Amino acid sequence: MSATTIAPTTSAARAEGVSKFYGSGDATVTALKDVHVALQAGQFTAIMGPSGSGKSTLLHMLAGLDRPTSGEVFLGDTRISSLNDKALTLLRRDQIGFIFQSFNLLPTMTAAENIVLPIRIAGRKPDDAWVQSIVDKLGLADRLSHRPTELSGGQQQRVAAARALASRPQIVFADEPTGALDSAAGTELLTFLRTAVQELGQTVVMVTHDPTAASYADRVLFLADGHVVDEMFEPTADAVLDFMKHLGA
Repeated sequence: MSATTIAPTTSAARAEGVSKFYGSGDATVTALKDVHVALQAGQFTAIMGPSGSGKSTLLHMLAGLDRPTSGEVFLGDTRISSLNDKALTLLRRDQIGFIFQSFNLLPTMTAAENIVLPIRIAGRKPDDAWVQSIVDKLGLADRLSHRPTELSGGQQQRVAAARALASRPQIVFADEPTGALDSAAGTELLTFLRTAVQELGQTVVMVTHDPTAASYADRVLFLADGHVVDEMFEPTADAVLDFMKHLGA
């Protein structure tokens, strides 16, 4: 077995010895230090940690939004840390879905147009049955003709979630996806992400500071000072909260 395939073939993404430094000399800031982690396919993983722990940096590395200073990042069996910018852009477009705290919807387009926009940009035809199944699970069928300004924050984030899954990506990365939502809308989105994993076979990786949000995941990774310090399977909100107190979050 070659060194590049040590991790199980079921890993959707992995980091091998990843470090990320910003600045130089005395002004160097260490965001990540020698991180080794594998994210399993068909699983919902939450990444948590105190402010400045490196959780968003890790997500950005795994998603190909930023490059590590050292170490390797893989999406499936593809070593994305060695891809050139053009290849990396194509990989992100074709194989990765993103859900951000800010919804990033185009205001001049309807919900339906926003959902399939990345597929259209890629020059492909949407799988109408697949898109319809996502729309139905998100309860968006009666909102498809509305523009973002005509939708609530929760509805806009559900449109953003539908867009992330519309192209059947290998993996969906969500960065504080409930951060701008009230508790009811946040619960709706998290329930959908849970359903996407259980019923649609999706792989979801979410950065969050909310123990309740993390309790929807199969596994929680805890970061502190740029290191993965622990993990928890089948988390409960109370257990996550207790551990975060221990971390000083």
